[in-house]
Amino acid sequence: MADQKQRQIEADAIEQAKLGNEAAFETLYQMHKRRVYSLCLRMVSNPAQAEDLTQEAFLQLYRKLGTFRGESAFSTWLHRMTVNVVLMQLRKKGLPVVSLEETLEADDEAPRKEFGTKDLKLTGSIDRLQLQRAIDKLPPGYRTIFVLHDVEGYEHNEIAEMVGCSIGNSKSQLHKARLKLRDFLKFMRAEKAKIS
Repeated sequence: MADQKQRQIEADAIEQAKLGNEAAFETLYQMHKRRVYSLCLRMVSNPAQAEDLTQEAFLQLYRKLGTFRGESAFSTWLHRMTVNVVLMQLRKKGLPVVSLEETLEADDEAPRKEFGTKDLKLTGSIDRLQLQRAIDKLPPGYRTIFVLHDVEGYEHNEIAEMVGCSIGNSKSQLHKARLKLRDFLKFMRAEKAKIS
């Protein structure tokens, strides 16, 4: 019942905001600001930059709200628009997207994993803060692909289109991001064990 009421409030706010009602736009902002900020923060790992990107996403929303036709959920539409805002900002800044040809020194020493099997060494040993710290340490290109695929659930063809790379490049960067994450987490666990 409460969920249905929220959806109705959102739908009313969307229609009123399309007509220029500032209070209705404020309602949309209050309803979605946390989710938009969280997405931006996961993608850029910098609170100040995430705040700026959140504001940019809502400016974009203000400009483009009239184009929302309700073919998908508003939150899905806003999410997609936010991802695009972040990706455009990353492109403007020229942050490196790691190419397929790049070889990492650590690749030769990285632990090999058989996909489809559990990594018993890591099972139960990762908390959310450790994982977020490890994600923050990823190079920007890897982090973007990892967040879009493993956190946000986009497919490689969608990521390739959004980021402007090939599907193979997306898959490669995701694989390398996972290897780096595994190494970071292994190191963090070892450090934690030393302290204990």
